Amino acid sequence: MKRMIKRILEYMEQYEMVKPGDRVIAAVSGGADSVCLLSALGQIAPELPVSLSVLHVNHGLRGPEADRDEEFVRELCEQMKLPFICAHRDVGGYARAQGMSVEEAGRILRYDALERAAADWDDEAGDGRRTKIAVAHHREDSAETVIFNLLRGSGLRGLSGIRPVQGRLIRPLLCLDKQDILTWLESAGIGWVEDSTNTATAYTRNLIRHRILPLMVEGVNERSEQNILRAAEIFEETDQYMEKQAEKIWLEAGELITPDLSYLEEEGEETGEESACLCAQVSLDAFRRQEDIMRRYLVRYMIDQVTPSWKDFTSRHFAEIAKLADRQVGSRLDLPCSMTAEVTYDVLRIRKGRQYRPAMEISMDEVTMTVFPWKAGMEIPQKEYTKWFDYDKIKGALSFRSRKEGDYVTLPDGGRKTVARLMIDDKIPREDRSRIPVLAEGHHVLWVVGNRISEYYKITDQTRRVLQVVWNGGEEHGR
Repeated sequence: MKRMIKRILEYMEQYEMVKPGDRVIAAVSGGADSVCLLSALGQIAPELPVSLSVLHVNHGLRGPEADRDEEFVRELCEQMKLPFICAHRDVGGYARAQGMSVEEAGRILRYDALERAAADWDDEAGDGRRTKIAVAHHREDSAETVIFNLLRGSGLRGLSGIRPVQGRLIRPLLCLDKQDILTWLESAGIGWVEDSTNTATAYTRNLIRHRILPLMVEGVNERSEQNILRAAEIFEETDQYMEKQAEKIWLEAGELITPDLSYLEEEGEETGEESACLCAQVSLDAFRRQEDIMRRYLVRYMIDQVTPSWKDFTSRHFAEIAKLADRQVGSRLDLPCSMTAEVTYDVLRIRKGRQYRPAMEISMDEVTMTVFPWKAGMEIPQKEYTKWFDYDKIKGALSFRSRKEGDYVTLPDGGRKTVARLMIDDKIPREDRSRIPVLAEGHHVLWVVGNRISEYYKITDQTRRVLQVVWNGGEEHGR
C-alpha cells in the first residue's frame, strides 16, 4: 500500500500537480476509481501539505441508487473528517433542453459543478491561488479517450490521450491501471459502490471500454492498450512541438483584440461579461505562407486565445477555417461555442462573443476634397455622398474614420448630440453603426456619411471658402 502511495506521489511531483498550501477538491462518485483517488489524497494531503475537500454530483438519473451513492460518499467523508459538498443536477432535463446525449450532459454539468465549487473556495480564501480539481482518470481511461477521439476525427491533441494536468484539473491516477486500483482497494479492505449504468453499452465510452478495447486486446494484440498509450505519448510530443512553432508565428504576425464596447452604455445596453467578446487575428500574408498543417495549428492557437474549451471542434473545423484564408474578402464561417471566423482584406479573424465589427478601414483614396471660394447664389448639392462645409470654421486636422466614444455633432439649436445617440435615433441597425464612416475634427463630427452633417459647419451668409467632400466609396458600402 505504501508502495502505491509513493508511486502516486512521485507522479504528482513529476507533473507539479500541487504545491504546499494548495487547495484540492476531489471529485468522488463513490466508484472504485474515485474512492481510490480519495483514499490516496487523504494520505498524501498531510504530507505536502494541502487542504482537501470532496465534491459529489448527484445526476438525478438513477433514483434510489443515486441517493445511495451520495450517502456512501458522505459517510466516507465523515470517517475521513473531510468537508463534503453535494451538487444536485438535472442531467436528463439539461440533455433534453440542449439536444445532447445524457452522457455528454452529465460530463458538462459535473465539471461545471466542480469549477463552481473551486471558484467559491478561491473567493473565500482570497489569496489569489487557484484551487485544484482532482479527478480519477487512470491509464485505461486515457486509452479509451484516444480511441474515442480517433473515431470522432480529432487531431493530434485528441490523440494524445488524457493529460496529467489541464488548467486547474489534475489526474493523480493516470500512472495506474484499473487492476492496480482494484487490487489496492481490495487489499486495504476499502469498499466502493457500483453504478449500474457503467455496463450500459448505449453510452459510447462504455461501448469502447467493454467491447472495442477488449476485442483489440484479445483478438488483435494483447499489448494493444500499452501500444495505444505509447502512440499517445508520441502524438503529444509532436503536438507540443507544433504548438510551439505556431506560437512563434503568432507572436510575429498575430494579435488578440479586446474590443472597447463602452459606447454601448451610452446606447442603453449592458456591457457585462456576456456582452464582451475576444477576437484573435493573424496577418493573411503570414498565414498563407504556411504549410497546411501549420495553418491548422495556427487556427487552433487562435481558438485557444479566445476560449478555454473547444471540445466541440474537430479537425474538420480547423481545416475549414484554414481554407477560409484563400476565399474572397468577407467570407465567414459559423463555428461551435458561439464563435465565428472571417477573412478581411489583410487578416484572418476568429472571434467569440457578441457580434463585433472592428473599426472600418477607410482609404483616403476613396475621399476627394476640394476648396473653392463661396459665392452668393451657389447651389449646394443635395447628393448623399457629396457635402459642402464652411472651410474657415475648421481649425484642426480632419480624419475620415469609424466613430469613437465621445464623438458628437452640433444641433440646429446649438446643442450637441453624441453620434451614438444620433445613430440610435435614426434607427441605424446596431451591427452597421461601427461600419459607417465619419468625417471629424477631433471628436467634433462634420459628417456622418450617408446621414447628416453638423450644424456648426454648414454654409452660411458669412462663409468665405467651401470645403467639398466626396466619398467615392459611398455606393459600394451602402450607407
